[in-house]
Amino acid sequence: MNAPPPTSCAPSTASASTLGGPLAFTLSGLLAGYRACVPVALGVAVYGVLYGLLARQKGLSLLEAQSMSLFVFAGASQLIALDLWSPDLDMFSLIVTTFIVNLRHVLMGAALSPQLLRLSPGKAFGSLFFMTDESWAIALTRWAEDRRRAAASDGAFLLGAGLAVYSFWNASTALGHVLVRGLDDPARYGLDFAFTAVFTALLVGLKPRRKDILPLIAATGAALLTMRVCPGKWYILAGAFAGGLTASLAPAADAPGKEAK
Repeated sequence: MNAPPPTSCAPSTASASTLGGPLAFTLSGLLAGYRACVPVALGVAVYGVLYGLLARQKGLSLLEAQSMSLFVFAGASQLIALDLWSPDLDMFSLIVTTFIVNLRHVLMGAALSPQLLRLSPGKAFGSLFFMTDESWAIALTRWAEDRRRAAASDGAFLLGAGLAVYSFWNASTALGHVLVRGLDDPARYGLDFAFTAVFTALLVGLKPRRKDILPLIAATGAALLTMRVCPGKWYILAGAFAGGLTASLAPAADAPGKEAK
């Protein structure tokens, strides 16, 4: 869930000036981000409960499971770690697998770089620790709407959205570990569909435009093909790079003063 900022994240005076000057970072922006992300964070809490339950079934104590949610804070990686957890755990496989899964955050950080470059390094890095797929999508949508309306953006919006997910994820981890009993097979209750449901909702919320159709097709095709021919989680990286490459090579649809449909 968490991503390092782009390597050029520390803003120089020239960069900030080119991008429109320093970005506001206020408490009201943080609270707005938190409120905007609460509905999605409730969905995240469903698989937070699932994580807490599976952690207990794997023999992790509440302290161990909660520490992972507090300090790792990466839902997909935490669930992958549990899937690989065993007395003879192969640490190299665990590290490589979670690294591949989280490489998508490089592209996510790059997508936010116009805003991150206008923040101080402390604010940018602090916000990115709490960045998740969900908070990234909501902040990206909000900042794009601000740009279309020529309204001022608030850099704290990303942090607030991330804190919403962080609080719900940690509360649901404890709930799943301590209170949920008798769900030996979570798939029987549809809990394994929580990931898919949340990301489908995020995709709809992003309101893909006409120019996004080709990158979406490329990403989907590359991911499905890679999933069939390569073991592990390489399909996530393949889809991300195929979509990003297609978008970068496509003709620019947003001419100045013109909004793509």
